[in-house]
Amino acid sequence: MSVIIPAYRAAADIRVALDSVFAQTFTNFEVIVVNDGSPDTPQLRAALEPYAGRISYVELPVNRGAAVARNTGILRARGRYVAFLDADDRWFATFLARQVAYLEANESCTLVYADAVVSGESALAGQTFMEGAPSNGDVTLASLIEQRCNVILSTVVIRRDPLVRAGMFDEGLRRGQDFDLWLRLALRGSPMAYQRVVVAERQVRASGLPGDAVAELERALNVLDRFSNRYLLDAPARTAVRIRMMQLVDRLEIEQGKRRILEGNFAAAQYHLSAARARPLKLRLALMALRVAPRLVRAIYVRAYPPSWRPALATSSR
Repeated sequence: MSVIIPAYRAAADIRVALDSVFAQTFTNFEVIVVNDGSPDTPQLRAALEPYAGRISYVELPVNRGAAVARNTGILRARGRYVAFLDADDRWFATFLARQVAYLEANESCTLVYADAVVSGESALAGQTFMEGAPSNGDVTLASLIEQRCNVILSTVVIRRDPLVRAGMFDEGLRRGQDFDLWLRLALRGSPMAYQRVVVAERQVRASGLPGDAVAELERALNVLDRFSNRYLLDAPARTAVRIRMMQLVDRLEIEQGKRRILEGNFAAAQYHLSAARARPLKLRLALMALRVAPRLVRAIYVRAYPPSWRPALATSSR
């Protein structure tokens, strides 16, 4: 088993991640930390000193992105299985034991993932990832495209050989490399599964703000567009991509509208919200309220975000 941890601006968090690895009940593993040209390299080296002799440390000369860092670790990995852990996440003690046992019992399965509790600067803190982004039914190309199954990278354990044959992470993608990899594995027919058990803590920074939702939607749109243009898909898969991208564009317009409301730019907010093709009742009511009481709408939206963010939002109003 090989555990790969990419590190970029991670000096403050990586000890928590590493301590969770070395607290595992499953102990037959190696740990590879890849410094992705981090600006806090001196602090990172100092944070890693207590683990000298227990980890392999690789330092990349410049920052090239998480895909390059993870691929560097994969190519150095000696284990039959590979597990990925972000430097600001942590595993519960039975994580590796549960995931490895599943793969050992299901020899045809290429990859297994699980659930994680959300922590950090998020309105979802305390909930599980699958409460907000469920996994329902079998993990297939269609369920991944439609995002009915959502894979949490820090809960993945995957067989190394099929991972390498699939081309590992796409180094041309700065964001969404994991989503792209799951799609390519599914396209190749690699069986994937999940265990509906909470085995990790996923730290989210500044989540829940419209800007972050916008970035997530743009990430998914970019990956789906790139995937559909690079690979030969059958008609059902191509249709699924087209429908999902239309849904994501609608959601993107709505999130852009929320962002403009928080900024106090009500004309732009109406433009974005009106651009959404689907018009559920809640959206129609928001558009009506923007026309008659825009400042009241903004006040309601500001109160919907975590208190620590309200001063920042307030200063952006016009």
